[in-house]
Amino acid sequence: MPDLLPLLGSALVLGLLGGGHCLGMCGGLMGALTLAIPPEQRGRRLRLLLAYNLGRIFSYACAGLLLGLAGWAVASSPAALALRVLAALLLIAMGLYLAGWWSGLTRIEVLGRGVWRHIQPLASRLLPVSSLPRALLLGALWGWLPCGLVYSTLLWAASQGHAGYSAALMLAFGVGTWPVLLATGLAAERVNTLLKRRSVRVAGGVLVMLFGIWTMPGPHQHWLMGH
Repeated sequence: MPDLLPLLGSALVLGLLGGGHCLGMCGGLMGALTLAIPPEQRGRRLRLLLAYNLGRIFSYACAGLLLGLAGWAVASSPAALALRVLAALLLIAMGLYLAGWWSGLTRIEVLGRGVWRHIQPLASRLLPVSSLPRALLLGALWGWLPCGLVYSTLLWAASQGHAGYSAALMLAFGVGTWPVLLATGLAAERVNTLLKRRSVRVAGGVLVMLFGIWTMPGPHQHWLMGH
């Protein structure tokens, strides 16, 4: 069983590096959520946005737990090796996407669109958001928005073969996405500008690809651990 702390750090970095993608996927929703807050609730904007993001991250953790149970069930079978290889390939694809070299990762988002068609109407009914429980529930529903970045991280988390680890890793990944989605005003512009810099995107993409290569089963892992 791998050590949890290094894995949590890796999941956190994956969420942070994918912040630009999250801004594209959920940034519009964050803006709509803010504008939809009734005038008398504007003073509670930050708390409502925090509640929304807590709900979103809770959904990530639940998905991690569910898929982690599947990973745990096959941990001692040949299917575990296939799951780890698939997770490694998706991480490499994620790195290529983050670096701006290949966008094929987004094609797997079609896998979740069937489920999302049933969830979206429920989420729309919660707008405008006027209470913390309402914001929390909205975030929990929007956490199931089809996202190639989330799917890739989810398979990587499940490949650890431990349901609790998988849920914790998805929780850490969700926390990593917070800085961009919670930033407002000038700070948001600065963070967004930083994440859109070519050098930052390429460096982040290469880092994620290296992590994917590390995840791939093979003799290179023994060599890396020896160093």
